[in-house]
Amino acid sequence: MFNFEEELKKLPKEPGVYIMRDDKDVILYVGKAVNLHNRVRSYFREKIGRGPVIDKMVSLIARFEYIVTDSELEALVLENNLIKENSPKYNTLLKDDKTYPYIKVTVGEEYPRILFSRTMKKDKSRYYGPYTSAAAVKDTIELLNRLYHLRTCSRSLPRDTGLERPCLNYHIHQCFAPCQGYVTKEDYRRQVEGALEFLNGNYNPILRDLEGKMKTAAQELDFETAARYRDLYQSVKSVSQKQKITDSGGEDKDVIALYQDDREAVVQVFFVRDGRLIGREHYYMTNVSENDGPGILENFVKQFYAGTPFIPRELMLQHEIEDRELIEKWLTQRKGGRVYLRVPRIGSKEKLVELAAQNARHILEQNRERLKREEGRTIGAVKEIARLLGLPDIERMEAFDISNSNGFENVGSMIVFEKGKPKPSDYRKFRIKTVSGPDDYACMREVLTRRFSHGLEERRQMQEKNLETEYGSFTRFPDLLMMDGGRGQVNIALSVLEELNLQIPVCGMVKDDNHRTRGLYYHNVELPIDTHSEGFQLITRIQDEAHRFAIEYHRSLRNKAQVKSVLDDIPGVGPVRRKALMRHFKSIDEIKAASVEELMEVPELNRRAAEGIRNFFQEKDKRENTPPQESGTK
Repeated sequence: MFNFEEELKKLPKEPGVYIMRDDKDVILYVGKAVNLHNRVRSYFREKIGRGPVIDKMVSLIARFEYIVTDSELEALVLENNLIKENSPKYNTLLKDDKTYPYIKVTVGEEYPRILFSRTMKKDKSRYYGPYTSAAAVKDTIELLNRLYHLRTCSRSLPRDTGLERPCLNYHIHQCFAPCQGYVTKEDYRRQVEGALEFLNGNYNPILRDLEGKMKTAAQELDFETAARYRDLYQSVKSVSQKQKITDSGGEDKDVIALYQDDREAVVQVFFVRDGRLIGREHYYMTNVSENDGPGILENFVKQFYAGTPFIPRELMLQHEIEDRELIEKWLTQRKGGRVYLRVPRIGSKEKLVELAAQNARHILEQNRERLKREEGRTIGAVKEIARLLGLPDIERMEAFDISNSNGFENVGSMIVFEKGKPKPSDYRKFRIKTVSGPDDYACMREVLTRRFSHGLEERRQMQEKNLETEYGSFTRFPDLLMMDGGRGQVNIALSVLEELNLQIPVCGMVKDDNHRTRGLYYHNVELPIDTHSEGFQLITRIQDEAHRFAIEYHRSLRNKAQVKSVLDDIPGVGPVRRKALMRHFKSIDEIKAASVEELMEVPELNRRAAEGIRNFFQEKDKRENTPPQESGTK
């Protein structure tokens, strides 16, 4: 038994992190302290105006633990790591866990490339960003490769120069083919420098160059080339106009402000890079009811910048935060250069912070109605189904379906909905092992038996290892099992559960003659349901999702079988060439229709192999189209 009085006396008067746990050993709250002795003891004093939420948390504390650190800065870092890893219920949490795209230029290579990246590493490459739109980053990379004819391949140059034929980009005049030595390193570098100028925001030389080439081509009546330059000109102009100048300082900074209500807060961030506003993003913060604006802002800064790979030189904040100097020191260490946290009071910078706050308020107000509708579609719909079935509460629902083609490749699907939303990470596929032929009941029995037997085994292993958290993907059982069908499917499920000594409610999603859901079969009774209700819409989504998941798995197995049966019969085509053919042509029909020259565009094929594939399909067509000859005597 945890003795609070004794443990409180043992608390050291040193900096560190404290962890509050409930009677199930679940972490309720993680905090840092300059003095653990004073800070932790303060939670257990009565009538100090902590507020109802903190009082509720304290009433749930079964024990606490602490970790002593050498400094308050170390405590800050450890606190962030523990909050991110455990997501405690009573900490103010950053809901979004996004990674932002960067443009990466591999200037450390002899023939650099421009790549899309989600991480910024300490290597010899140059990074631009972060950007808020992955699509915009990909468009920009494509535009730069078209403008400057840079390579997109992953070949190691100059080591692999001349080892393989140039790719399609060379033939359509979008790459200078350094892989063949067709361009000098110096000339290629000049192209890369042009791309870097573009990324640094210097668009005017490019626009002038493209405009000149467009006019020259038009004067020479080469209208196709002129049109190509015109399109590139418009693309560059469009990109350049999207870059809004926010100040003339040309510095990197993030502008951060928030708006909150009694349930959550929205933090708006403007990303300013080289003096240009390149994008904005908003983030939701939860558990904010007893936190003021500065407290929420401090929690956001600590959690967000603990995970982002890029830290700007300046953070412009809406409010002063309590640990400003400590957080500045921490961010400076992470960045490897001085970082400032400032609260602008006058001028254009203050107006920019106000604009971010206005955006945050607009987003929160705009989303209230959407969140209300979303809650009706999900949690509200689940409650409606629970009321219809007379169940106290439903959180997790699992649905199963079987798919086959006349008994070929029998497969089963398991899909999971939690709180009315699909949870794809818990979806599972089953390839039927014991049933041959189209017997859906037998297939369903196998799938359910495997699913719940596996779950029971995982639970047994959890007990043996004294684990508190889920051991495997099948450990958690559903609050409701939903079968695609009526009495027959429900009875199969009930018999499997009875054999395994499990008590789980089972209902069937009954369809009418037009294959549309009409009600739920539960306890030997078909319960009608309002077809205009949110509960009915959720049932339909679950049924459609289970069917889609099973069909897609069955189709993938069928396609693999077809590919294997055809391509494996071609002399000279092994696993490597088979994969290369399917990667290049996408379907058997495209391979059959391809000419020898088109087949030779696959790097793994030489002329002899291409001719062999072409001859194989021609002979195959002749055999299939030749009518059988009559035999016997007249």
